Amino acid sequence: MTTAPARKSQPPQRSAYLVLGMHRSGTSAATQLLALAGAHLPDNVMPGDEHNAKGYFEPWRIAIFNDQRLRAAGGAWDDAFSYPYAQAPDETEWLSQARDLFREEYGRARFPLLKDPRVSLLMPLWRPTLEAEGLDIRCVIPIRPPLAVAGSLARRNQFPPVKSVLLWTAYMLAAEAGSRDLPRAFVDYDALLADWRGETARIEAAHGAPLPRLNDKAAARIDAFLSPDLRHNSGDGDLAALGAVGAAAQGVHDWFAAAARGPAPDREPLEAAQALIAGMKAEMGVFVSPVTRALDIARSELADAQRGQELLAAESARVRGALEAEIRRLLAEREAAAAAVEELLART
Repeated sequence: MTTAPARKSQPPQRSAYLVLGMHRSGTSAATQLLALAGAHLPDNVMPGDEHNAKGYFEPWRIAIFNDQRLRAAGGAWDDAFSYPYAQAPDETEWLSQARDLFREEYGRARFPLLKDPRVSLLMPLWRPTLEAEGLDIRCVIPIRPPLAVAGSLARRNQFPPVKSVLLWTAYMLAAEAGSRDLPRAFVDYDALLADWRGETARIEAAHGAPLPRLNDKAAARIDAFLSPDLRHNSGDGDLAALGAVGAAAQGVHDWFAAAARGPAPDREPLEAAQALIAGMKAEMGVFVSPVTRALDIARSELADAQRGQELLAAESARVRGALEAEIRRLLAEREAAAAAVEELLART
């Protein structure tokens, strides 16, 4: 009698959650919801500031890497002409660096959670990186009115509305194109704040899988995190006042709003907006001189270095605070133990 060889158990399938879309569009809120529901944030997360007190939940090392990669192909995070994607001269090396960085930040996490809006512009880089790690990809794309985003960017970056709305359009086009054949959920930001349970059910249905660990404890923490004070700009205003850019953005927003409610409609508004951006790039790109771009790159690299130093200082302060708290706890335990010994000795 022969026995069949024992089957080796297969490791569980790993799935990456990508939060795509434009800066200031609710990506931080969606990311924290996913993290509280069991997805795994990276080791080095960008702390909050006066523009986002509850935190960005972005991997700051990956954000700096993405800025560098955009510049390598002549783009930038605030350059609407960074879409469509342009390969860098040394694309293979960038792919290798992306994979190494991802491994350093996430290790073998079963449900890594990557949120950096720049990934929307760089999906042709990050998708093969994640797939090379054996990861399925599930996308979440928050939707927020472009004028609400413009109001936020005006406060944070002093961008004029037309620039912000054009940027919003480019990022949303990139997010849609990069996720088109992947499991994805379009999430209305206002609906997320009003009824996150309903939006979460839609995310799970779109992905065909439950969130990793959405239990009662996670739900209570999400309730405490998602609140109306996360909405800082209403988005009131008239996109038509921004001419062709505003009209294109309106069509794109209407498309995403419809896709959030049901099946995605015809992509004609997206194609029209993409044609507008391509035309503007052809007409306006010649006015950007090599000297101007080189100066922009130098300024961006200096800003990256300063931001890296600030983030390292913040992380150092956090670690120091945690160590000091641990030392105080241990000292208190030692004092309590010493008091207990003295009391015991006094009884003998």
